[in-house]
Amino acid sequence: MACRLFRLSSFGVPVFNRAAMNPKAFLSTLLVCMTTTLLCFAGSDVWMGTWKLNEAKSKFSPGAVKHAKVTYSSEKDEIRIMTEDTDKEGKPVRTVWTGKFDERDYLVGLDPLVDTRSYKQIDANTLEFIAKKDSQVIATGRDVLSADGKTRTVTTTGTMDGKPFENVAVYDRQ
Repeated sequence: MACRLFRLSSFGVPVFNRAAMNPKAFLSTLLVCMTTTLLCFAGSDVWMGTWKLNEAKSKFSPGAVKHAKVTYSSEKDEIRIMTEDTDKEGKPVRTVWTGKFDERDYLVGLDPLVDTRSYKQIDANTLEFIAKKDSQVIATGRDVLSADGKTRTVTTTGTMDGKPFENVAVYDRQ
């Protein structure tokens, strides 16, 4: 006989049938729901803070922009990512991105190479991103946070000046 989680009340309205739910199954379901909810709310918090580039562990294509310092912060219901970089000539460059990890394109301020970036949160420790210039994808990447939360590894592939590149940048939490 099939177990029914809902039954009809005397008024014909569906109501939860407590007798049909096994207490262990109920607690397991509740635990899974609570854990999932916590991960959703805590997901972006693990990225917050200042990250410094570890050049010894990083690999860059010739002429690549190096984000020497990256700061993640909360701005109301959005995330702000600020970078301090050096360009090909070694001049300081700063960029600002404010948005959500919702796969939508958000403007990148002060960056001559990228107009927009979008982020997608894969899990609590992994982000994927797409960078565009003039609505064309110029780079894609993956940002992975270590289990202890002390290191980020950002792998970026794309084309710059018509040439393919791949960069692996490792950052240490400050």
